[in-house]
Amino acid sequence: MKKRYLIPLLLILFSAVLTVCGRLSQPFADFYAAHIFPYISTPYAFLSGLLPVALGELMIIAGLLLVGIGIPLMLILLIVCKRSRMKVALTSLSVMLWALAFAVTTESLNCFTLYGCTKFSEKYFRSKEHSQEELTDLYGRLIHTCNELAAQVPRDSEDRFTLTIDPVDGSKAAMKKAAETYPQLAGYYPDPKPIMFSFFMSQTDTLGMYLPFSMEASYNNDMMRENLPETLCHEYAHLKGFMQEDEANFISFVATMGSGEPQMQYSGCLNALMYVHNQVYRSGISEAYPLSCEISQQVRNDWFRFMPDNYWEENKEKEIISTDTVSTVSSAAADTSMKMNGVSDGIQSYSRMVDLLLDYYYPPED
Repeated sequence: MKKRYLIPLLLILFSAVLTVCGRLSQPFADFYAAHIFPYISTPYAFLSGLLPVALGELMIIAGLLLVGIGIPLMLILLIVCKRSRMKVALTSLSVMLWALAFAVTTESLNCFTLYGCTKFSEKYFRSKEHSQEELTDLYGRLIHTCNELAAQVPRDSEDRFTLTIDPVDGSKAAMKKAAETYPQLAGYYPDPKPIMFSFFMSQTDTLGMYLPFSMEASYNNDMMRENLPETLCHEYAHLKGFMQEDEANFISFVATMGSGEPQMQYSGCLNALMYVHNQVYRSGISEAYPLSCEISQQVRNDWFRFMPDNYWEENKEKEIISTDTVSTVSSAAADTSMKMNGVSDGIQSYSRMVDLLLDYYYPPED
């Protein structure tokens, strides 16, 4: 078999074995995350970071073009070039094999294998069953902190948050400071990159995205800026091998809150408050409901705001496929992908950040 077919097939086989080993052996996955992954991710992130635009987005576009144009072109050539059909078929097969090998290998090295690591809560916390009283107290604590921070951050004429710091520098500094407590977060951080097709990203209800095949942290450039610092830290957590969404959410919280910068802290605290608020009402903890009245008007002006006012009306002409359809398909795809990677509750796992917050603030008594 020629090398142009053998090498991609071997890469695909290697990726499959690596992923299975990571999934079946937690010690193997932990060793990989601690001693191998940093030596792959750091130089790769540095090189892709040299480009001013998101390399991963360009790769996705190239992949779509390969499918949308390459396959019809191949079929046309097979019909027209009767004497060269075998050459066309073999060349097409080679291109597809190499593209598949690249996608599978980078996903395995930079994502799939890492899903088998020891859970963040098991590594750093002592878990316990938490009471409704603790969840209620956490809700009140976050409300109080958010109210204080909301009064400290810059605001516009409508009394809404305005980001005036450099969120990139702030997020890098916050993550490096968090590495003092969680060493896996140490190391190099590339600049996060805005996605060119941010409207489509908005249609998928996505604020940030970790791109394993380019080792990039990317973000939706259309989002409200109170979400940006928290989102960048969340994606940076993925870059350091924390694939679970609840863990990335929690890391973003402790990084922003430990930064010492009110605008960073407000972004992280606001996100945590929204998750805890939803959990309180989802659990039907009526004793906590009166606390909602203590949320300041400034916080209410900012929370649960992901896109600007009139965003959808002003960008209606960009809607090639209906937003409802894109959102539904995207959610289903993300849910399926996460479940295939061993996350049993799929996209609902984001809300497990509340459990980590409870473990963090209310550890078991000695």
